[in-house]
Amino acid sequence: MAFSWLRVALPLCFAVLSVAVAIVGQNHATPPPLLSAIGVCVMVGMALIWRNINSKIKGENRTFSSLLFQYLAVKAVCWLGKRQRQKLEADTLTVKEVQEQTLLKRLHKNANTCYGKQYDFSSIHDSDVFRARHPITSYNHYQELIRRVAAGEEKVIIAKKPLILAMTSGTSGSSAMLLSTKDTNTEFFLQGVAVCLDAMQRAFPATNNLQRTTKFFYTPTFRQSENGIPIGPNSFTPASYHHMLNLYTTPAPAFNVPSEKDALYLHLLFALKDPCVGALESNFASTVFYAFTALQDRWQELVRDIEEGKVSSDLALEPKVRTSLEALVKPDPKRAAQLRAHFQEGFRGIARRLWPHLNLVLAVDSGSNQIYGEMLRENYCQGVPFYSPFYAATEGLIGVNLWPQKPSRHYLLCPCSMFCEFLPESSLEDESPQTLLMEEVTEGHNYELVITNASGLYRYRIGDIVKVVGFHNRCPIVEFLYRRGQMLNVRGEKVSETLFLGALKKAVAQWPGAQLVDYSCAESGIMGDSIGGSDPHYQVFIELKGVRKLSEEQRYKLDICLQQDSAVYKSFRVKGSIGSVRVQLVAEGAFRELSKKMMDFSNTSPNTFKMQRVLRKKEYADFLLGKTVS
Repeated sequence: MAFSWLRVALPLCFAVLSVAVAIVGQNHATPPPLLSAIGVCVMVGMALIWRNINSKIKGENRTFSSLLFQYLAVKAVCWLGKRQRQKLEADTLTVKEVQEQTLLKRLHKNANTCYGKQYDFSSIHDSDVFRARHPITSYNHYQELIRRVAAGEEKVIIAKKPLILAMTSGTSGSSAMLLSTKDTNTEFFLQGVAVCLDAMQRAFPATNNLQRTTKFFYTPTFRQSENGIPIGPNSFTPASYHHMLNLYTTPAPAFNVPSEKDALYLHLLFALKDPCVGALESNFASTVFYAFTALQDRWQELVRDIEEGKVSSDLALEPKVRTSLEALVKPDPKRAAQLRAHFQEGFRGIARRLWPHLNLVLAVDSGSNQIYGEMLRENYCQGVPFYSPFYAATEGLIGVNLWPQKPSRHYLLCPCSMFCEFLPESSLEDESPQTLLMEEVTEGHNYELVITNASGLYRYRIGDIVKVVGFHNRCPIVEFLYRRGQMLNVRGEKVSETLFLGALKKAVAQWPGAQLVDYSCAESGIMGDSIGGSDPHYQVFIELKGVRKLSEEQRYKLDICLQQDSAVYKSFRVKGSIGSVRVQLVAEGAFRELSKKMMDFSNTSPNTFKMQRVLRKKEYADFLLGKTVS
């Protein structure tokens, strides 16, 4: 191993340091025995640190400074995580009081803004007054206010200038522009990242190791508002945090490559060079899944680059970036031969063969990302644990997963991050619905979240429907169910994403050899003349592996499964007021192409993009219709 010389050199250096301190002490007023003791303590302390580092090393060609920094950084964040976990535990015992304090902190901080004066925030001293005075809101309520902030007006909704104007992913339709503040980011790190790191290391002790992580991240594109405020996704490239780059396999220049395709190639190249990768990380499981599909397509080119010590000439890189990257890619025929042999065995379970010390895939695999997580576990990442750490949105941190090893993705709401209210699912269409507070919700019931955050949203319906699955002390634990805007509804039947996906998976299980890759639906009303006249129905686009053609009988299985799972849908079908589901099998890669079109249209980053399960734009449905193969 490349560190063998350090095992001898470091203890020797510590011993020399100890002797030197003792000698210096003979010529100073400080008693020599004390200085000798100090020297011995330094030597012992450093030796213990090195022993700790050395016991955690997996990897080659790491400098001692990078290992030491990673060791100290992880230790610091672990310490912070334990403290934040203790604070969270204490907060869950007094949820009502903590939520009240969180709310009042938000209101008083922004009391002198135009908005705060309009609703007289300074005179509000409890949540009851706040809820009586302030209406429940949606995005339309803030659109003009945010436009004024973008134009440069100060103290409109929040007291300080926002860090960025954050664009949402547009999962439920058009992308929206929200404010993002320093407080939002600080809360996410302290209450989210630090706490989840603590939970991760408790559940997966092997992650407490000096291995690098492969982070699939793509540099977002920002434009400027009239007042020079950056407009773009609420995410930042790791390259802006240079002191953190030692944690990742990808070197700094690659994080600034603008092309998603080229950046992904570089992520894969440097990950493959390191046989001791400890974790694969991304915001969403979809990003990890598409990274493996790209690996399957381009492995020969990647192996050739590793063998020859170069970076593919097909990548459109700036000359300086290419030069700096190629300086890091030395010819490695031995590693190339290992990789070639692994790829030739096939891709099922490939992750553990490429990286035998891989401990974890760290990515959200709940909600619309559920199918990608399932595909990864069944195929590329067999045997590798997954941890879905956060429940978060552009609006901020909502919850954390304290139970990484449980297959169900449950999130403890963070009482100090947002002031939360809950609209019962049965009252979502009411004109003046009454909300419940954290201590008032009931286990087993479904609610829409209404939040007041640190970025100028007050009693804001974020559109997420969650189920309260239990309590941790007095704080609700929730499971994300679906987005209110992602509901199929051609006759008032209201089929949710969760319900539809369950029926689809049942149907696919009855199609021999079929594996679901991706899907979206469209209500027939948006399709127009492209599908001909018929009763209102669902147009379903699916991408499959293992099947090239579907029979009419197989297609009808989906309609049967949907009727079995939804009594309301079945009643409409029996009456004939809803026609049978129409299933279109699309070509391989169709959804990947669609995702790029959607991102281009909404200026959404690949880091935050989520596929729309119900298409609201005719051009998207027409695009998939044009990709139909059966």
